[in-house]
Amino acid sequence: MIPVVHHPAYVAGPDPGAPPGARMAQSSKNGLIRDLLLGSGAAIDWHMPEPMPRRWLEEVHDPDYVAQVLAAAVPRDKERRIGFPVTPAVASRARAVPGGTWLAARMALRHGFAANSAGGSHHALAETGAGYCVFNDLAVAAVRLIEEGTVERLLVVDVDVHQGDGTAALTAGRPGIATYSIHAAKNFPVRKARSTLDVELADGVGDNEYLHTLETTLTPLLDEMRPRLILYQAGVDPFEGDQLGRLALTDAGLLAREGLVARLARARGIALASTVGGGYGPDKPAIARRHVAAILTLGEAFGLNATAGGVLR
Repeated sequence: MIPVVHHPAYVAGPDPGAPPGARMAQSSKNGLIRDLLLGSGAAIDWHMPEPMPRRWLEEVHDPDYVAQVLAAAVPRDKERRIGFPVTPAVASRARAVPGGTWLAARMALRHGFAANSAGGSHHALAETGAGYCVFNDLAVAAVRLIEEGTVERLLVVDVDVHQGDGTAALTAGRPGIATYSIHAAKNFPVRKARSTLDVELADGVGDNEYLHTLETTLTPLLDEMRPRLILYQAGVDPFEGDQLGRLALTDAGLLAREGLVARLARARGIALASTVGGGYGPDKPAIARRHVAAILTLGEAFGLNATAGGVLR
């Protein structure tokens, strides 16, 4: 069975402020992801996370900003950077998602692979959210896993079309944590952070060049670092039709990407916990299907998939 972490708060409340006719807010697609997984026929072992304790949010984010989010009292300038209002429902979601990524990591260490049905909020910074990200679940989970002694070394592998700037900035200099980001060079954010390894791609890169570049750059880092765990930001916005992407991967290319990352991890005995990441455009069901395909492909690659009925607990 594939361990999948989900919380009702991921889809609670209204669609938080997607601009008219444009970008899809994460909360709306998380409900579609849940429903598609439930109807997929795959054997899903559902788990509900606890909200991330405040002290761990404050290990990564400024305590004043954490207090603003939890009180749903984020200043307007920060809400503009985030891209939507931080309502009480959004605040609850923002605290649940990092808890989900941490739990998915713990489950992955037991089973080889686990997925969070949300997360990948890689643009959130210390004192503010940004780019539709409130708290940086990848950074929060990574810091907690290291400081609790769950693992000695972990690697954040970010394949979203946008650079994982917040994750890189928030984990820079922290022992045991490394970051890898492969992204469109000319895409958001304009000002990039410095990951342990950044791989910048020209506009329009397609399947073959992308997969070759991913393999030849990620493999040496894995062999050098020898992490126990990968936190995998599996954004599907490198897809050729994505509204906010600048690359040209096909659906087959995205699935090959998941298979490649899984193969590299399994060959080295590295556990992998995936998060959803980006995917944007008017066809929400199609985007959700890409996220679900990523989860199921990874689960199958780790030998966890079987046909059965999943029950949401």
